[in-house]
Amino acid sequence: MTVRTPSGFSRRHLAQALGAVLALGLTHSWANPAAKGVWPTQTVRLVVGFPAGSSPDLTARALAEPLSKALGQNVIVENKVGAGGNIAADFVAKSSDGHTLGLMINGNMTIARILNPKVPYDPLKDLAPISLIGKAPLVLTVPADAPGQTPAEWLSQAQKSGDKLSYASPGVGTVAHLGMELLKTKAGIAPVHVPYPGNPQIITAMLGGQVQLALLPPAMAAAQVRGGKLRAIGASSTGRSPVAAEVPSLSEIGVKDYQLEIWNAVAAPASMPAAVATKLSAVVSEIVRAPEMRARLFQQGWQVVGSSPEGLRNRIESDTKALGDIIRSQKIALN
Repeated sequence: MTVRTPSGFSRRHLAQALGAVLALGLTHSWANPAAKGVWPTQTVRLVVGFPAGSSPDLTARALAEPLSKALGQNVIVENKVGAGGNIAADFVAKSSDGHTLGLMINGNMTIARILNPKVPYDPLKDLAPISLIGKAPLVLTVPADAPGQTPAEWLSQAQKSGDKLSYASPGVGTVAHLGMELLKTKAGIAPVHVPYPGNPQIITAMLGGQVQLALLPPAMAAAQVRGGKLRAIGASSTGRSPVAAEVPSLSEIGVKDYQLEIWNAVAAPASMPAAVATKLSAVVSEIVRAPEMRARLFQQGWQVVGSSPEGLRNRIESDTKALGDIIRSQKIALN
């Protein structure tokens, strides 16, 4: 499994793109935070709900430096781990310093309240969409010594194993959890769910034999597959994905009508002024679309989007319905 990296990118391209950002009506006042009343006026926190080394963490750290340069203020990444990212999302939603942002995943911005009405924030009301950064399928991954020589043979063995197998996810209600529960019905398998704090811990558990399968982000799966430690069974896309081009889609090995994407996005508290959110969205979008950053995110397994707030809100609404349907049909709930 290989994640191909586009060629021909340089720091000069990124510098040119950042220059274009500041030309998008984001005048010198944005690049000069000392100007009275101009945002940001202090260090900006970018909060991540998963551990260091996880996919959201890597994206946040890739974004922090160019965002700091564009805004003219330090941008620091803070990890607030737990509850499938909802602890961090709640922290962002309730932040009142005006300088706290979140690097979010699908579930934190869509179905948190559907999954658990007691979640202390409302994704649709308490978070302001800024920009959809990237999207990707998940890759069904198993240990290298798992039964079966081909993906189809592994699937046949898994169908016979019933609940003797176990699968890992980064937490109840995460897209990887919902996706696996949907996959169980589509593929006729019945592994038992074991939640972990994040994907690095999931990989360790698979290598140690504690769990036998997981849906992983493409780049994290690729690193282990290249090292001969894990095998890729299939991607959760209808066709082959450019970020995992050598992995068959699950539909190719007989799992019909199955499609699922993960995505990450920047969000802010709903209290952020609309004008600031719009300008910040333009900054983030231009940064992630710049050739060098696009290549870096591609290496991490993301197809770059770089949307407007409205584009992200539309995706939130469509995923809230799609993922909510999985929760209701599979009767998934927090214990």
